[in-house]
Amino acid sequence: MYLLEEKIWFWALVIIPVVLLLFLVLQFWRKRTQKKFADKQLLKRLSPNQSFFKSVLKIIVLCLAFACLAIALVNPKIGSKLETVKREGVDIVFAVDVSKSMLAEDIAPNRLEKTKQLVTQIINNLASDRVGIIAYAGKAFPQLPITTDYGAAKMFLQNMNTDMLSSQGTAINEAIKLAKTYFNDEEQTNRVLIIISDGEDHGGGSDNVAEEAFEEHGIRIFTIGVGDVKGGPIPIKKNGILLHYKKDTKGETVITRLDERFLKKIAEEAGGIYVNGQNTSVVVERIRDILNGMEKTEFESKQFSDYKDQFQWFLGFGILFLLLDIFLLERKTAWLKKLNLFNENF
Repeated sequence: MYLLEEKIWFWALVIIPVVLLLFLVLQFWRKRTQKKFADKQLLKRLSPNQSFFKSVLKIIVLCLAFACLAIALVNPKIGSKLETVKREGVDIVFAVDVSKSMLAEDIAPNRLEKTKQLVTQIINNLASDRVGIIAYAGKAFPQLPITTDYGAAKMFLQNMNTDMLSSQGTAINEAIKLAKTYFNDEEQTNRVLIIISDGEDHGGGSDNVAEEAFEEHGIRIFTIGVGDVKGGPIPIKKNGILLHYKKDTKGETVITRLDERFLKKIAEEAGGIYVNGQNTSVVVERIRDILNGMEKTEFESKQFSDYKDQFQWFLGFGILFLLLDIFLLERKTAWLKKLNLFNENF
């Protein structure tokens, strides 16, 4: 396990393309200026030891030095000690709707991006709870098993899109069934499933599956609705450019609407509540209050407790490259000149 302590110093790497650009401009200016005073053959006689290869080598070494020093400032660390710690919390699984209807832009920027914002903010407000992620459309697919690694959860979340599942439609019952397998029966933790969707359901029987999950497995289901009850068309885009809107078999534009009634019914059947996802701060606060009011269960979690600095390696290489650049002369080396490895004309 590694840790990057000061990521802001990655911006220092911007100096490398700047140095390369200045080097190219200088070489172009030098060649152009030299041509005004003498031809190529005369220049070789006047400065026989001038080596273009050595100039390129020096700039490469200098760029390597800057890269190493920048990484040293970032201060990468490697976890060296893994220990098991006791934590208290709730097991939470997020079921994210990735069907094509989630591309509708009746809520800015669109339903799926709004979903990602909501889940990210909810995770940011968690303390020691464990989280898992499920993606579903016509079928449900496990994205991330129950974990305490919030960074990994947010990374998987951001990579979710409507093209990740080939089976289209919206089968909420499939997501609920898959969620049952996420929780460990040996650990009697409080179990929460948060479904974020526009409420369109093509699977059928979702309310019965929700009731069964609550009564037999103790899974409380909370639903968050994204979209507008007035609805909106589903844009079909390529490279960010709108091509057209999705049409049905009759050639009419499909209008997808937020079905709050259905989402409320699922939540009621499974001991949860429905929250409209229009206002992010309201949703986050509501979910946070609910989770804080639930009984926390103790569980074991493994994590790295000791990290060792690795900056010294990059600092050492950076200084070495700087010294090498200082002592590396731009004129041809005598023994290399004799070997003529680079087919330079002398």
